[in-house]
Amino acid sequence: MSTIATKPTVNEPAAHEPAIQQRRPLNVGRIVVWSVFAVALIVAPMIFTSSLALTMLSQIGYLIIICLSYNMLLGQGGMLSFGHAVYVGLGSFIAIHTMNLAAKGSLPVPLVLIPLVGGLGGMFFAVLFGYVSTKKSGTTFAMITLGLGELVAAMALMFPTFFGGEGGITTNRVYGMPLFGITFERQNQVYYLIAVYCFICTGLMFAFTGTPLGRMLNAVRDNPERVEFIGYSTQRVRYFSFIIAGFFAGIGGGLAAINFEIVNAADSLNGLRSGGYLLFTFLGGATFFFGPMIGAVLLVFASVLLSELSKAWLLYLGLVFLLMVMFAPGGVASLIMMNVRVALFGKFHRFYALYAGLIVTAAVMVAGAAAIVEMIYHMQLNAALGPTVRLATFELDTSSPKSWLIAVALLVVGLALFEVVRRRYVKVWGKAQEEIEFEIKRRETA
Repeated sequence: MSTIATKPTVNEPAAHEPAIQQRRPLNVGRIVVWSVFAVALIVAPMIFTSSLALTMLSQIGYLIIICLSYNMLLGQGGMLSFGHAVYVGLGSFIAIHTMNLAAKGSLPVPLVLIPLVGGLGGMFFAVLFGYVSTKKSGTTFAMITLGLGELVAAMALMFPTFFGGEGGITTNRVYGMPLFGITFERQNQVYYLIAVYCFICTGLMFAFTGTPLGRMLNAVRDNPERVEFIGYSTQRVRYFSFIIAGFFAGIGGGLAAINFEIVNAADSLNGLRSGGYLLFTFLGGATFFFGPMIGAVLLVFASVLLSELSKAWLLYLGLVFLLMVMFAPGGVASLIMMNVRVALFGKFHRFYALYAGLIVTAAVMVAGAAAIVEMIYHMQLNAALGPTVRLATFELDTSSPKSWLIAVALLVVGLALFEVVRRRYVKVWGKAQEEIEFEIKRRETA
């Protein structure tokens, strides 16, 4: 019986010839972005040298990790969690107890590894609570996380030895042998420790988006029925992702414990803290990877600066959230990316004057509205201090009709001018988008 010998085709290498592996080209844009991010982390404390600036930069660093870990659930997995503060807070408590034991010599754990201990603590509780939470999805998942969050917050009062009661647990981060002469006594040294963890954790969470688990998590978010049909367990995908998110949340909690040297259950485990992570992750842009990073910056500015400037800061925050939900549900990141798209097609020059007009008219409108709100708040809360209230560099007299008339006039005039500019902007924006779509179709058919 004869056999037919076949020769390898031109496109098919012979068996003895080594296969030629094609190397993927370097993503220059991605390298530039990560390099800029690293440089920004390094030079930030050199530019902003005040103690307040260093404190804010440190908070931004670990909040970036926390918000990105939360977005792993919300943005990538479509899991609306109301209990993310549980894993951040419990990671903080485990980290601060480990620091106290290490300071006594009971555990040989240097300070630079304390965030990893907090991460392992957050991951441990994510393994426990996540198994229950991820059995359901959608609204049921959200309600389970809310219930677990409230349960842990209530249990904090039952175990004062671990949670420290109302006073919390304190520590001293300066212990053990210095690391290359660094004792972490100064705030800028603590900042650079946070910055290193921030860069590494951000890179790891970005790498997670390209893993099979990360891709499958997106599929579970978009079409869970089809994922089940092709043989994957949506519950396992959500559960494993939940554990990873808990690990990074615990790292952020450990860094927070190092930064403040105190952890309090009332501030770390309550539902308001989880709501804050949700709110600012959404404001930054949950559909983009860098959106939660913007949200972390906004969270620090709102909680540190805005809260000091006005007693009505929660009212302003609520109004901003309402406007973003109505007009920009993709968050600040979506606004940036839409304008980047316009700039790439060479049409951004049409909007210079329009954006200037929107900023000026919005500033006039906001000034009038803020003056009215501040005077009302002053009359209700601080009337005993006198009729005058300070807004930025101006003093407003709540007893004078002139102050009220000026505030109302600014609000009405600013609103009217803003509406005129906005309508012009919408018209120019729509025309630019039509031209961009036409250009895309032309390139596809060329």
